[in-house]
Amino acid sequence: MLERHEVETFLTLAEELHFGRTADRLRVTTGRVSQVVRKLERRIGAPLFARTSRVVQLTPIGHRLADDLRPLVAGMDQAVRRAVEAGRGVSGELRVAFLGEWTAPVLLRAVALFRERRPDCEVHVHEAQLANSRASLLDGSIDVLIASYPFDGMANGPALLSEARLLAVPAGHPLAGAESVSLEVLAAHPVVQYPEVTSAAFKRDRTPDRTPSGRPVPKGPSGNTFSEMLSLVAMGRGVLPVGEHTRRYYPRPDVAYVPIHDAPPILRGPVWLETNTTERVREFVRAAADAARSGTDGGRMSG
Repeated sequence: MLERHEVETFLTLAEELHFGRTADRLRVTTGRVSQVVRKLERRIGAPLFARTSRVVQLTPIGHRLADDLRPLVAGMDQAVRRAVEAGRGVSGELRVAFLGEWTAPVLLRAVALFRERRPDCEVHVHEAQLANSRASLLDGSIDVLIASYPFDGMANGPALLSEARLLAVPAGHPLAGAESVSLEVLAAHPVVQYPEVTSAAFKRDRTPDRTPSGRPVPKGPSGNTFSEMLSLVAMGRGVLPVGEHTRRYYPRPDVAYVPIHDAPPILRGPVWLETNTTERVREFVRAAADAARSGTDGGRMSG
């Protein structure tokens, strides 16, 4: 295994073909250059340079070694530069996404403030889906996701949106005309389920197995998308606890939304992979929090 200084010495001499210039570039003595080259040649078992008092040339083996090493060294240098940029810099690219149309406005306000503060960083905005949101964070195709808590195994916070919970029921359902309902009604109706890939903690929060008093909650069918889940509700296949923004962004004549008076609010905010906590991510999360605080209501945005 070649050491970094050996590779650097060899490639510099292969480029300069002059011991003195090589020593000057590397800021070492010509004796040190000669020592490193001799050591390499002993290890390889063949001359790498043909040298006389006036001329230094690469041997065929030296030519091949130089051709093989140059792209490897260039790749290593690029990898280190990318790592340094990702860990310390606030330039380059940042990929952010929203899950649910109602999170898009808060994300766009955060993006606008972040771009104002960090104009050298290019921001790409995407819409995530229930089925790929977690996978996109894990594979790095998304750096920060604006989504609802809890989100298993991810860093998150602060909360940017707070909304009350509603129960989505078919328009003709006996509960459709109620002023409000309790979480206990979940024990009496099948509850439509989120896709299997959805965070386990999220599903426990949104579609619990038991009511607060401990009564079991019957499970209804699963949907692949949120729109599909609401369609299952409309078909009478079950009910579904949702956030109040659903009423605004998914108005449907075949679905009624009834307030749940004893449910805690749903909180939404930035979510990211802990091991991807770069300076870009930190700066974006700060921008998102500042954008939320400067909302028109003077506090945490709720609508």
